[in-house]
Amino acid sequence: MRFLLIDRITELEPQKSITAVKNLSLAEEYLADHFPGFPVLPGVLMLETLVQAGGWLIRHAEDFAHSTILLKEARAIRYNSFVTPGNSLIVKMTVRKQAENIWDFNGTGTVNGDSAVSAKLTLEAFNLSERNSSLAESDDLRRQTYRELFLQIWTPPGS
Repeated sequence: MRFLLIDRITELEPQKSITAVKNLSLAEEYLADHFPGFPVLPGVLMLETLVQAGGWLIRHAEDFAHSTILLKEARAIRYNSFVTPGNSLIVKMTVRKQAENIWDFNGTGTVNGDSAVSAKLTLEAFNLSERNSSLAESDDLRRQTYRELFLQIWTPPGS
């Protein structure tokens, strides 16, 4: 199962910030186990939603130059409330600093205006072929796939 957690990007300020939406549906399979009788979005997936939003900002800023974006460090993570089915987690990632392929963010997530999660995250962007030259074709495929997905979740203003 692929966890593509960003359903829509609502705001994108190039190289500065991104706001995105994760809608939680009762149809999501993992909710049967987390927790039976009280389904909520797992905290690790709240964190992953922040990471994915930051990844989209990086991809846009770098014109999809890197095939892979990974969480390098997470600090000051706070879980403040639950995300239950029928609600939307609105995440915002704001760039604190960026040096080469390392991006530092402040991330927040809210549900109905109330804080659900916050964290300071460091993401690293790279190509697999930088570590193994035989993976250049995989890099190309990944970049193309992300370009296509991006067009499905982001519509620039005035388009």
